[in-house]
Amino acid sequence: MDDQHDLLRPRGLHGMDHRIVSALRACGSDPRVAATARALSFAGEHGAVWVAAGLAGAVVDRPRRGAWLRGTALTAGAHAASSVVKRVVRRPRPAHVEPLVGTVGRHSFPSSHATSAAAAAVAFGALGARAVPPLAAAVCVSRLVAGVHYPSDVAAGAALGALTARLGAHWMTGGTA
Repeated sequence: MDDQHDLLRPRGLHGMDHRIVSALRACGSDPRVAATARALSFAGEHGAVWVAAGLAGAVVDRPRRGAWLRGTALTAGAHAASSVVKRVVRRPRPAHVEPLVGTVGRHSFPSSHATSAAAAAVAFGALGARAVPPLAAAVCVSRLVAGVHYPSDVAAGAALGALTARLGAHWMTGGTA
């Protein structure tokens, strides 16, 4: 490669982020994969699927209704925390790939979808909702396939969500905060 071409190719972690999102976004050229990524991204917008799951859990599992509602509050709180971090960091979304979905904002770090998904996986997983962790992982991957986040955005969001839910676990299960 010539020196000028090397200047256009990001290196290190940033370069790896670019290469991974490019490879996963390429998977979205399959119409079925693209449709799935769009559906998961839509469902995860503002943590909607997780709020719905938490409210459904509260209705169905009446003996643990309070835990489900507190888990839902933790998930929503994690999502709000990611929005605050996003406003501070202000990392732009990937510009080197064509996105499959529109976004609410122009900043990507951390992924709020990944934050609320991981918070729900930890909180609702603790209540025995076995379908939530794999669905949460699928939502996280959908953001990469959709081309609207770098892997580090998703990893940071997932860490923030899991940490938020883990820190609130005692409160969620009926202890004090």
